Amino acid sequence: MTNPPEAPFGRVLTAMATAFHDDGSVDLDGTARIAAHLVEHGHDGVVVSGTTGESPTTTVAEDGQILAVVKDAVGGRAKVVAGVGTNATAHSIELARQAEKVGADGLLLVTPYYSKPGQAGVLHHFRSVVEATDVPVMLYDVPGRTATEISLGVYEQMIAMAPVVAVKDAVGNYARGVRIMQLGYALYSGDDANNLGWLAHGAAGVVSVVGHAAGDQTRAMVDAFLAGDTAGALEIFTRLLPAIDAVMGVANYGATTAKAALQLLGVLDNRNVRAPLVPLDDDELAGLRAGLAASGLLGT
Repeated sequence: MTNPPEAPFGRVLTAMATAFHDDGSVDLDGTARIAAHLVEHGHDGVVVSGTTGESPTTTVAEDGQILAVVKDAVGGRAKVVAGVGTNATAHSIELARQAEKVGADGLLLVTPYYSKPGQAGVLHHFRSVVEATDVPVMLYDVPGRTATEISLGVYEQMIAMAPVVAVKDAVGNYARGVRIMQLGYALYSGDDANNLGWLAHGAAGVVSVVGHAAGDQTRAMVDAFLAGDTAGALEIFTRLLPAIDAVMGVANYGATTAKAALQLLGVLDNRNVRAPLVPLDDDELAGLRAGLAASGLLGT
Protein backbone atom coordinates (compact mmCIF):
# COMPACT_ATOMS: atom_id res chain seq x y z
CA MET A 1 0.00 0.00 0.00
CA THR A 2 1.08 3.63 -0.40
CA ASN A 3 2.58 5.57 2.46
CA PRO A 4 0.02 7.36 4.66
CA PRO A 5 -0.33 11.11 4.12
CA GLU A 6 1.76 13.50 6.16
CA ALA A 7 0.06 14.57 9.39
CA PRO A 8 1.68 17.74 10.72
CA PHE A 9 -0.46 17.85 13.86
CA GLY A 10 -0.91 14.14 14.47
CA ARG A 11 -3.56 11.69 13.31
CA VAL A 12 -6.20 11.87 16.05
CA LEU A 13 -7.11 15.21 17.57
CA THR A 14 -10.18 16.41 19.41
CA ALA A 15 -11.51 19.95 19.53
CA MET A 16 -11.58 19.86 23.30
CA ALA A 17 -14.07 21.36 25.68
CA THR A 18 -13.20 23.98 28.28
CA ALA A 19 -14.24 23.21 31.86
CA PHE A 20 -16.08 25.84 33.90
CA HIS A 21 -16.79 26.22 37.61
CA ASP A 22 -20.34 26.68 38.83
CA ASP A 23 -19.78 30.46 38.97
CA GLY A 24 -18.87 30.52 35.27
CA SER A 25 -15.13 30.99 35.68
CA VAL A 26 -12.69 28.79 33.78
CA ASP A 27 -11.80 25.61 35.64
CA LEU A 28 -8.13 25.26 34.69
CA ASP A 29 -7.64 22.03 36.65
CA GLY A 30 -10.69 20.50 34.96
CA THR A 31 -9.47 21.65 31.56
CA ALA A 32 -6.10 20.03 32.20
CA ARG A 33 -7.92 16.82 33.16
CA ILE A 34 -9.78 16.85 29.85
CA ALA A 35 -6.51 17.20 27.93
CA ALA A 36 -4.87 14.39 29.93
CA HIS A 37 -7.91 12.16 29.42
CA LEU A 38 -7.71 12.66 25.66
CA VAL A 39 -3.99 11.98 25.42
CA GLU A 40 -4.38 8.89 27.60
CA HIS A 41 -7.07 7.65 25.21
CA GLY A 42 -5.62 7.58 21.73
CA HIS A 43 -4.93 11.22 20.93
CA ASP A 44 -1.69 12.66 19.62
CA GLY A 45 -3.09 16.18 19.44
CA VAL A 46 -5.69 18.48 20.96
CA VAL A 47 -7.26 21.72 19.80
CA VAL A 48 -8.04 24.28 22.50
CA SER A 49 -10.27 27.37 22.30
CA GLY A 50 -12.22 26.28 19.26
CA THR A 51 -16.00 26.35 19.01
CA THR A 52 -16.23 23.26 21.22
CA GLY A 53 -14.02 25.10 23.71
CA GLU A 54 -16.60 27.93 23.68
CA SER A 55 -14.09 30.43 22.33
CA PRO A 56 -16.76 33.01 21.44
CA THR A 57 -17.33 33.44 25.19
CA THR A 58 -13.74 33.36 26.51
CA THR A 59 -11.43 36.36 26.84
CA VAL A 60 -7.94 36.74 25.43
CA ALA A 61 -6.51 36.29 28.92
CA GLU A 62 -8.58 33.15 29.50
CA ASP A 63 -7.48 31.71 26.16
CA GLY A 64 -3.86 32.23 27.19
CA GLN A 65 -4.45 30.51 30.54
CA ILE A 66 -6.25 27.60 28.88
CA LEU A 67 -3.44 27.10 26.38
CA ALA A 68 -0.77 27.31 29.08
CA VAL A 69 -2.40 24.76 31.36
CA VAL A 70 -2.98 22.32 28.50
CA LYS A 71 0.62 22.71 27.33
CA ASP A 72 1.77 21.96 30.88
CA ALA A 73 -0.49 18.93 31.09
CA VAL A 74 0.18 17.23 27.74
CA GLY A 75 2.67 19.31 25.76
CA GLY A 76 5.37 16.67 26.03
CA ARG A 77 3.03 13.98 24.73
CA ALA A 78 0.82 15.63 22.11
CA LYS A 79 0.58 18.57 19.74
CA VAL A 80 -1.42 21.46 21.16
CA VAL A 81 -3.20 23.58 18.56
CA ALA A 82 -4.70 26.91 19.63
CA GLY A 83 -7.88 28.24 18.10
CA VAL A 84 -7.29 31.88 17.20
CA GLY A 85 -10.03 32.53 14.66
CA THR A 86 -12.59 35.25 15.35
CA ASN A 87 -14.63 37.64 13.22
CA ALA A 88 -12.21 40.50 13.95
CA THR A 89 -8.81 40.38 12.31
CA ALA A 90 -7.05 42.44 14.99
CA HIS A 91 -8.47 40.17 17.69
CA SER A 92 -7.29 37.07 15.83
CA ILE A 93 -3.79 38.56 15.44
CA GLU A 94 -3.69 39.25 19.18
CA LEU A 95 -4.69 35.66 19.93
CA ALA A 96 -2.15 34.28 17.44
CA ARG A 97 0.72 36.26 18.96
CA GLN A 98 -0.29 35.20 22.44
CA ALA A 99 -0.46 31.56 21.35
CA GLU A 100 3.03 31.80 19.88
CA LYS A 101 4.40 33.20 23.15
CA VAL A 102 2.75 30.46 25.19
CA GLY A 103 4.18 27.81 22.87
CA ALA A 104 1.34 26.50 20.72
CA ASP A 105 2.36 23.85 18.20
CA GLY A 106 -0.19 25.13 15.72
CA LEU A 107 -2.97 27.63 15.12
CA LEU A 108 -6.52 26.83 14.03
CA LEU A 109 -7.78 29.72 11.91
CA VAL A 110 -11.48 29.70 11.07
CA THR A 111 -13.19 31.78 8.41
CA PRO A 112 -14.52 35.01 9.97
CA TYR A 113 -18.05 34.29 11.12
CA TYR A 114 -21.18 36.46 11.12
CA SER A 115 -19.46 39.32 9.25
CA LYS A 116 -19.73 37.16 6.11
CA PRO A 117 -16.83 38.73 4.17
CA GLY A 118 -16.32 38.09 0.48
CA GLN A 119 -13.40 35.94 -0.63
CA ALA A 120 -11.12 39.00 -0.85
CA GLY A 121 -11.90 39.70 2.80
CA VAL A 122 -11.33 36.08 3.80
CA LEU A 123 -7.96 36.12 2.05
CA HIS A 124 -6.94 39.41 3.67
CA HIS A 125 -7.96 38.11 7.11
CA PHE A 126 -6.08 34.84 6.71
CA ARG A 127 -2.94 36.52 5.37
CA SER A 128 -2.91 39.11 8.14
CA VAL A 129 -3.13 36.49 10.89
CA VAL A 130 -0.64 34.08 9.30
CA GLU A 131 1.90 36.87 8.81
CA ALA A 132 1.71 37.76 12.52
CA THR A 133 3.59 34.62 13.67
CA ASP A 134 5.72 31.73 12.45
CA VAL A 135 3.46 29.06 13.97
CA PRO A 136 2.10 26.37 11.60
CA VAL A 137 -1.52 27.02 10.62
CA MET A 138 -4.55 24.82 10.03
CA LEU A 139 -7.30 26.69 8.21
CA TYR A 140 -10.85 25.77 9.26
CA ASP A 141 -13.67 25.62 6.72
CA VAL A 142 -17.06 25.28 8.44
CA PRO A 143 -19.70 27.21 6.49
CA GLY A 144 -22.48 25.77 8.63
CA ARG A 145 -21.21 28.00 11.45
CA THR A 146 -19.53 30.85 9.57
CA ALA A 147 -21.89 31.27 6.57
CA THR A 148 -18.80 31.53 4.33
CA GLU A 149 -17.00 28.74 2.46
CA ILE A 150 -13.32 29.13 1.57
CA SER A 151 -12.96 29.24 -2.22
CA LEU A 152 -10.43 27.11 -4.06
CA GLY A 153 -8.84 30.38 -5.20
CA VAL A 154 -8.17 31.38 -1.60
CA TYR A 155 -6.79 27.91 -0.87
CA GLU A 156 -4.44 28.25 -3.84
CA GLN A 157 -3.07 31.54 -2.56
CA MET A 158 -2.83 30.58 1.11
CA ILE A 159 -0.81 27.40 0.53
CA ALA A 160 1.98 29.62 -0.84
CA MET A 161 2.49 30.94 2.70
CA ALA A 162 4.97 28.68 4.48
CA PRO A 163 3.16 28.39 7.83
CA VAL A 164 -0.07 27.19 6.17
CA VAL A 165 0.03 23.40 6.10
CA ALA A 166 -3.41 21.98 6.78
CA VAL A 167 -7.16 22.44 6.68
CA LYS A 168 -9.90 21.17 8.95
CA ASP A 169 -12.78 20.45 6.60
CA ALA A 170 -16.38 20.55 7.75
CA VAL A 171 -17.76 21.14 4.26
CA GLY A 172 -17.96 17.45 3.46
CA ASN A 173 -17.42 17.63 -0.31
CA TYR A 174 -14.99 14.81 -0.98
CA ALA A 175 -14.16 15.71 -4.58
CA ARG A 176 -13.46 19.29 -3.56
CA GLY A 177 -11.35 18.02 -0.66
CA VAL A 178 -9.20 15.94 -2.99
CA ARG A 179 -8.53 19.07 -5.04
CA ILE A 180 -7.54 20.91 -1.85
CA MET A 181 -5.15 18.10 -0.94
CA GLN A 182 -3.67 18.26 -4.44
CA LEU A 183 -2.72 21.86 -3.68
CA GLY A 184 -0.52 20.58 -0.86
CA TYR A 185 -2.75 20.70 2.22
CA ALA A 186 -2.92 18.01 4.87
CA LEU A 187 -6.67 17.61 5.27
CA TYR A 188 -8.30 16.76 8.60
CA SER A 189 -11.89 15.63 8.88
CA GLY A 190 -13.88 18.15 10.88
CA ASP A 191 -17.07 16.11 11.08
CA ASP A 192 -17.15 12.77 12.92
CA ALA A 193 -19.80 11.36 10.58
CA ASN A 194 -17.34 11.83 7.70
CA ASN A 195 -14.17 10.58 9.39
CA LEU A 196 -13.90 7.27 7.57
CA GLY A 197 -14.97 8.78 4.26
CA TRP A 198 -12.25 11.41 4.51
CA LEU A 199 -9.62 8.80 5.32
CA ALA A 200 -10.68 6.93 2.19
CA HIS A 201 -10.10 10.13 0.20
CA GLY A 202 -6.60 10.71 1.55
CA ALA A 203 -7.10 12.72 4.75
CA ALA A 204 -4.21 12.99 7.19
CA GLY A 205 -6.39 12.52 10.26
CA VAL A 206 -9.40 13.77 12.19
CA VAL A 207 -10.32 16.62 14.50
CA SER A 208 -13.12 15.02 16.44
CA VAL A 209 -15.76 15.92 19.01
CA VAL A 210 -16.90 12.37 19.73
CA GLY A 211 -13.25 11.73 20.62
CA HIS A 212 -14.02 13.07 24.10
CA ALA A 213 -15.70 9.71 24.73
CA ALA A 214 -14.32 7.54 21.90
CA GLY A 215 -10.64 8.39 21.66
CA ASP A 216 -9.33 4.83 21.75
CA GLN A 217 -11.91 3.66 19.23
CA THR A 218 -11.20 6.56 16.87
CA ARG A 219 -7.48 5.82 17.09
CA ALA A 220 -8.15 2.15 16.35
CA MET A 221 -10.25 3.09 13.31
CA VAL A 222 -7.59 5.42 11.92
CA ASP A 223 -4.81 2.92 12.56
CA ALA A 224 -6.77 0.08 10.98
CA PHE A 225 -7.50 2.09 7.86
CA LEU A 226 -3.92 3.27 7.43
CA ALA A 227 -2.71 -0.32 7.89
CA GLY A 228 -4.94 -1.42 5.01
CA ASP A 229 -7.63 -3.06 7.14
CA THR A 230 -10.55 -1.19 5.62
CA ALA A 231 -13.08 -3.78 6.78
CA GLY A 232 -11.86 -3.44 10.36
CA ALA A 233 -12.01 0.34 10.13
CA LEU A 234 -15.57 0.18 8.82
CA GLU A 235 -16.56 -2.17 11.63
CA ILE A 236 -15.27 0.29 14.24
CA PHE A 237 -16.91 3.25 12.50
CA THR A 238 -20.22 1.42 12.31
CA ARG A 239 -20.04 0.61 16.01
CA LEU A 240 -19.49 4.31 16.78
CA LEU A 241 -22.52 5.54 14.82
CA PRO A 242 -24.92 5.62 17.81
CA ALA A 243 -22.41 7.73 19.75
CA ILE A 244 -21.86 10.03 16.77
CA ASP A 245 -25.61 10.50 16.40
CA ALA A 246 -26.01 11.17 20.12
CA VAL A 247 -23.14 13.66 20.37
CA MET A 248 -23.89 15.53 17.15
CA GLY A 249 -27.69 15.28 17.23
CA VAL A 250 -28.42 17.77 20.02
CA ALA A 251 -28.94 21.47 19.34
CA ASN A 252 -25.68 23.37 19.93
CA TYR A 253 -23.83 20.06 19.90
CA GLY A 254 -20.17 20.21 20.69
CA ALA A 255 -19.56 21.91 24.00
CA THR A 256 -22.85 20.79 25.52
CA THR A 257 -22.61 17.14 24.56
CA ALA A 258 -18.84 16.88 24.99
CA LYS A 259 -19.02 18.10 28.57
CA ALA A 260 -22.01 15.96 29.37
CA ALA A 261 -20.09 12.95 28.03
CA LEU A 262 -17.10 13.87 30.16
CA GLN A 263 -19.40 14.08 33.17
CA LEU A 264 -20.84 10.64 32.41
CA LEU A 265 -17.28 9.27 32.12
CA GLY A 266 -16.27 10.83 35.44
CA VAL A 267 -13.67 13.18 33.97
CA LEU A 268 -15.68 16.22 35.07
CA ASP A 269 -18.10 16.59 37.96
CA ASN A 270 -20.42 18.92 36.04
CA ARG A 271 -21.48 19.85 32.51
CA ASN A 272 -21.36 23.62 32.90
CA VAL A 273 -21.35 25.78 29.78
CA ARG A 274 -21.43 29.52 29.26
CA ALA A 275 -24.48 31.37 28.01
CA PRO A 276 -25.92 31.53 25.42
CA LEU A 277 -25.39 27.76 25.61
CA VAL A 278 -27.28 25.86 28.28
CA PRO A 279 -26.38 22.42 29.67
CA LEU A 280 -28.15 19.32 28.44
CA ASP A 281 -31.41 18.72 30.27
CA ASP A 282 -32.21 15.36 31.82
CA ASP A 283 -33.92 13.98 28.72
CA GLU A 284 -31.04 15.06 26.47
CA LEU A 285 -28.56 13.56 28.93
CA ALA A 286 -30.46 10.27 28.90
CA GLY A 287 -30.34 10.22 25.10
CA LEU A 288 -26.61 10.90 25.13
CA ARG A 289 -26.05 8.16 27.70
CA ALA A 290 -28.03 5.69 25.58
CA GLY A 291 -26.04 6.55 22.45
CA LEU A 292 -22.69 6.19 24.19
CA ALA A 293 -23.78 2.90 25.76
CA ALA A 294 -24.98 1.56 22.39
CA SER A 295 -21.47 2.17 21.05
CA GLY A 296 -19.91 0.37 24.01
CA LEU A 297 -18.47 3.56 25.50
CA LEU A 298 -20.48 3.43 28.75
CA GLY A 299 -21.92 0.69 30.87
CA THR A 300 -25.66 0.32 30.46
